[in-house]
Amino acid sequence: MTSKPSDPRVHLDQVGQLPGVPFSATLVTQAVEPVAWRLEQAGRPVAAGVSTPGGWDDSAGLDVHTLDVGPLAPGEGYTLVADGVTSHPFRVAADLHAPLAADALRFFHLQRSGTEIGPDVAGPAYVRPAGHTAGCAHGGDTRVACLPAGRAVTADGVDLYQGWTDEHVLDVSGGWYDAGDQGKYVVNAGIAVAQLLGTHERLVARSAAGATVDSELLRALREEARWELEWMLRMRVPAGSRYAGLVHHKVHDESWTPLPTLPHLDPQRRYLHRPSTAATLNLAAAAAQGARVLAGNDEAFASVLLTAARQAYAAALTQPVLLAPDTNVVADFGGGPYDDMHLDDEWYWAAAELYLSTGEAPYLADLRANACHVEGAEPVFVPEGHDWKDLAALARLDLATVPSALPEREQVRAGVVEAAQELLDTQAAQPFGTPYAPRDGRYDWGSNGLVLNLLTVLLAAADVSGEDRFVHGAATGLGYLLGRNALGLSYVTGYGTRWVHHQHSRWYAGQLDPTLPDPPPGTLSGGPNSSTQDEVAAAAVGGLPAQRCFVDDIGAWSVNELTINWNAPLVQVAALLAYPGGRLD
Repeated sequence: MTSKPSDPRVHLDQVGQLPGVPFSATLVTQAVEPVAWRLEQAGRPVAAGVSTPGGWDDSAGLDVHTLDVGPLAPGEGYTLVADGVTSHPFRVAADLHAPLAADALRFFHLQRSGTEIGPDVAGPAYVRPAGHTAGCAHGGDTRVACLPAGRAVTADGVDLYQGWTDEHVLDVSGGWYDAGDQGKYVVNAGIAVAQLLGTHERLVARSAAGATVDSELLRALREEARWELEWMLRMRVPAGSRYAGLVHHKVHDESWTPLPTLPHLDPQRRYLHRPSTAATLNLAAAAAQGARVLAGNDEAFASVLLTAARQAYAAALTQPVLLAPDTNVVADFGGGPYDDMHLDDEWYWAAAELYLSTGEAPYLADLRANACHVEGAEPVFVPEGHDWKDLAALARLDLATVPSALPEREQVRAGVVEAAQELLDTQAAQPFGTPYAPRDGRYDWGSNGLVLNLLTVLLAAADVSGEDRFVHGAATGLGYLLGRNALGLSYVTGYGTRWVHHQHSRWYAGQLDPTLPDPPPGTLSGGPNSSTQDEVAAAAVGGLPAQRCFVDDIGAWSVNELTINWNAPLVQVAALLAYPGGRLD
């Protein structure tokens, strides 16, 4: 797979379109004048028109036109013909995104650590033994010691953990492997599990308002959320230890393992890394949300979560700025850093979730006093999108969509609608239909996940306002990931006509070992990244325009990794499009 634009030159959502949603596509052409287009179904003309020339698109490095077709009736075998080329086929159906929601969620089960993956999950190709169990090298994750002092020292002699270590050993088995390696990181777990919980919460609210929602999807959302929350609880520092009550930032291998390495064959010793305030607040927020969302189905576990959330928030108050350092500066450190120097947003999110789950005045006071809140706040919705280290937007979306007595709730809800309208305005100016338009013109690591998080803002605005325009924008934006992009490539395995196959992974490594599978259907690739940090991506696409800084190669981790925090908003967007509802109060 190269970074060159694909044929056909009509780039569109290769999966299809929802009925009643205005349909558009992008034609790559150097034609100056409008070009005639024709919509066909099974070879028969259905509609016709002319393109709108868009000229040069900087993000793609291509001359483009837009083909505005309009709403379509349900059906199979549609194609668009323009400028002498015919598009990939697509369909129009109300249930278009239900399979994607289910497959994107199944990805999490296949990322599970500490449990066997049987053939019933995704078929025989994805069977694997349990990884990092007691019988694995060094006891896997069942007896993990703290990183010894002096193991996080830079070449300049700087000890990133300031000599920290401790004597306790924890069982931190379970949870999801974070990405293409076998590390597990609390701050990435937090946003991922929160978005699964939020999907469940919003779908249940829609169901209560009369919408039809798949009960099996709801059950799977609860099961996956519980699986990860149980692991997050195990990452707490025990009583009697330094930083008791705080949460270890991460657990991962002593050194990087090669590709491929299946989890149960990992030979490395695993270590707990120093606790952090960010990880502790992630537990407080996610556990508080989990207590609220799971209460109707598992009261006992919900009670455990709420107690843990309160305790984590109190523990964070004792160490309000214990930061995780950038461990990338230590050679061959075995895992990602997930460092974050700004914690206002974590405090805001934790206070918001505790308030929404308890209604208690101290949490309300904390969130209202936070610099991320409404009055005089820095913008929380920005063109670059939000992710694991920018959580104020996640808090604001829940404050807008979850019923509460927040005094300025209507102002929060109006702010979400205003932010969503700005995204629609941006999207309308983008020839490939994406609301993602970074102000510096450069695409960030995990740009596809950032696109999806912007789409969650649109869908929250739809729930707040009940207006279809936001649903239409979200559906159009998802089409960017499913083929309407500069490469004419679906970034989700198994979806579309031409999709990625070789995301960076140590066990979905069919590119390196034909006995291993490619990533399962519903797995999102991180996508174009203007800063190609790995040698494979740099050699293939370095210096190209932002949308074309991508190569489908297992070694290209800076553009083509898979992660839980990118698949989580894919679940949310696909599910909320698959099971629509009206305005939620």
